[in-house]
Amino acid sequence: MNISPTPAPDQQAQARSLTAKAKARLRRLGTFSVLPFTLILLLFVVVAFLPGLFTKHDPTLIELSLRLQAPGFVGPDGSTYLLGTDELGRDVFSRLIHGARVSLVVSVTAVFISGVVGGLLGMLSGYYRNWVSALIMRVADILMSIPFLLLAILTVAVLGPNLLNLIIVLGLTRWPRYARVAQSTTLSTVNKDFVKATAALGARPGRLLRKHILPELIPPLVVVATLEIGLMILFEASLSFIGLGVQPPNPSWGNMLSAGRQYVSTAWWLATFPGLAIFLIVLSINMIGDAVRDRLDPKNQRR
Repeated sequence: MNISPTPAPDQQAQARSLTAKAKARLRRLGTFSVLPFTLILLLFVVVAFLPGLFTKHDPTLIELSLRLQAPGFVGPDGSTYLLGTDELGRDVFSRLIHGARVSLVVSVTAVFISGVVGGLLGMLSGYYRNWVSALIMRVADILMSIPFLLLAILTVAVLGPNLLNLIIVLGLTRWPRYARVAQSTTLSTVNKDFVKATAALGARPGRLLRKHILPELIPPLVVVATLEIGLMILFEASLSFIGLGVQPPNPSWGNMLSAGRQYVSTAWWLATFPGLAIFLIVLSINMIGDAVRDRLDPKNQRR
């Protein structure tokens, strides 16, 4: 019977070294693959909150004599309209920049509201486990069973379409997803030995929730929040597209798309650039969210 020889110790060490180098290269590859999307997102943030550095045009100024000018058009005053003008002669580039601010403010604020509300309700529901917590989760189940966009349309139609109502609707209708994650994490954390030992020593529920359970909730809630920001941008654009979001003349990527669809065959730039902006920012946020999820995943950390 032939027995394969056992590798020498130096060969085993060399194999382990090659494996470690391969893993390090894969980690660097993952970092470099998300770097372009991080730079794209940072560019959108800088452009959105420092628009004066990139354009001097008023996004709401109407100049009918300059309507539907192609990208690169030079106006009578010598100023360049980098992305052309729209059906009312307004600068598309300026409206695109100011629309980025609207999308980012609405999405981040709505995610913060829904994350705080859902995280607190889910944590309390998972810790106390009484009839109140059961009622909270049944309400969450009902909200999750209704298509979100339909629920948002009905709510905005009742409250009225404006920026504040849009933020409130998006924030208060997305909390069930956070509540589910927070409840499941709380249920698993409560049964851990260090939490039981702290409770046995006489720690009050408030201290347990604040010092031991809340830190365990932050990583999964951050993962959900990073993925939700992209959805919020899409939802805001969808509601603005149908006239239930940001109202004209204030610029929004959604209402820019809505206005540009009427001129697709004659003025392609009106719908192309807002659609491209939505595509790039949502793709960047989703790629960053996937990277954050992989980094915070306990299974990956153990590996």
